[in-house]
Amino acid sequence: MRIWLAAVAALILAMVLVGGATRLTESGLSIVEWKPVTGTLPPLTADGWNAAFEAYKKIPQYRELNHGMSLAEFKEIFWWEWSHRLLGRVIGAAYLLPFLWFLWRATLSGELKRRLWVIFALGGLQGAVGWWMVASGLTERVEVSQYRLAAHLMLALVIYSAIVWTLRRLRPGTPVVAPPRLRVTAIVLLGLVYLQLYFGALVAGLRAGRAFNTWPLIDGAFIPDAARLFFEQPWWRNFFDNTLTVQFCHRMLAYTIWIVAILHVIDAIRSRAGTAVNGALWLVIAVTLQAALGILTLLHMVPIGLALAHQGVAIVVLTLALLQSERLAAGQPVAQSTPIGAAIGQRG
Repeated sequence: MRIWLAAVAALILAMVLVGGATRLTESGLSIVEWKPVTGTLPPLTADGWNAAFEAYKKIPQYRELNHGMSLAEFKEIFWWEWSHRLLGRVIGAAYLLPFLWFLWRATLSGELKRRLWVIFALGGLQGAVGWWMVASGLTERVEVSQYRLAAHLMLALVIYSAIVWTLRRLRPGTPVVAPPRLRVTAIVLLGLVYLQLYFGALVAGLRAGRAFNTWPLIDGAFIPDAARLFFEQPWWRNFFDNTLTVQFCHRMLAYTIWIVAILHVIDAIRSRAGTAVNGALWLVIAVTLQAALGILTLLHMVPIGLALAHQGVAIVVLTLALLQSERLAAGQPVAQSTPIGAAIGQRG
């Protein structure tokens, strides 16, 4: 069961990276229809490719950004989006089929069964959210809505987190003796990482990484002028629509996470918190690496290699923050109701 969940988590990580590449290559709108079953196969004939290309020509992105694109160029962006959707289908099958097998073998406790059903339902919802995101760029925009892009990414990360948490709880560990404040800072760090990932999605959706490409200053100052940060009305829209504000929040959150991570590791060492010390050390190392990659990605105006490395390490940071929170959390591991071998033996 642990192997199964670890494999699904790895597939979701790959899915997030392929999704990032799809965004960076402006490929996400190349398939203008949602066909959950028949869309599994790409065009197999010249007529099929021409039909797919003609459908793409009808949307604003082609008319305003890619007018005159050749069929060969269209195929390049098509394959990114098709691969992204295919991987989503593979994840669905990789999750559902073993899950049904475990259900048939009656090896799951009631709590674990409910949790796995919820994860499956979230996976189904993710497919619908993905199409909802794509649909936002098919009529009046040349790209998908940054709101919907962020929702799509965050739901993927929620699913990933639920699997990692469940996987960890299937493996009993020695309780960590630590002061309550250490648990609090671990939860705060996890919350900050989720918030940072959300702003990272907004940065991607607004292409904010290709603006204000200086560091440590942004727009000529460490803290930009308030009139530039809050010119949208109502004021709260600046946190979602204002390129400068979104990138500024992304930077400030990075500094905050780094400082909190350092304080957390110092507290863990002073508290002699056992395995939580190693968890805190690995977390601060990953956060430092992630910050460095973010700076390099910004200064080089988001080359695809650095951008994907930045995104990949972000998932590593999330994973380490999750494991540290689980390590310090109260409660018992989730256990199977019946050992697999015993269940098989009972079924004869």
